[in-house]
Amino acid sequence: MADDLGGTTRMHLWIDQMREGNGQAHDAILRHVSERLKRLTRKMLQDFPGVRRWEETDDVSQNAIQRLLRALRAVRPASMREFFGLAAMQIRRELLDLAKHYYGPEGAGAHHASAYHDSTGRVPEAADSASDPSRLAEWREMHQQVGRLPAEEREIVELLYYQGLSQAEAASLLDVSVRTVQRRWINAQLKLRDLLSGDRPGS
Repeated sequence: MADDLGGTTRMHLWIDQMREGNGQAHDAILRHVSERLKRLTRKMLQDFPGVRRWEETDDVSQNAIQRLLRALRAVRPASMREFFGLAAMQIRRELLDLAKHYYGPEGAGAHHASAYHDSTGRVPEAADSASDPSRLAEWREMHQQVGRLPAEEREIVELLYYQGLSQAEAASLLDVSVRTVQRRWINAQLKLRDLLSGDRPGS
């Protein structure tokens, strides 16, 4: 997880070459980050149960990678840390678009009777966030609001909530104290709760 200077330098070189039309640079970026992006996609997909029913990790990952490559034509991350923050944003956007696609007014999930049954065939309780349409709408809204947080709080949510790092691992990556990570995490949750009228990650 460490943000090494060599990795950042290589990534900058590939991004610049890709912008110049070098297809090999495009492939080099994919080889360098695809496995980590797939793991990140798998982790984030767990928090979109309605999408997970319809989409496979590889498909979501490939679509998110295409979004990332398009973004890299306009943005040059200053570090690998920023690069993976940008990647997490593209994955989140892909998942939100898929959630809207499947559970919008005309979405297949909204009209599919079996979408509201679990693996045992029973109809889950109304509070089950994986099947309740109103809860799914709230969940999508939470993920949308993450993108509106200030940069420090948004990064903490991405590291702790989406990427699954411990507070100690996030502190090491950001070169700050664990106490600072805890403060930013609490602030992020409070701001999300205000934005969502009481909802917060993990609630």
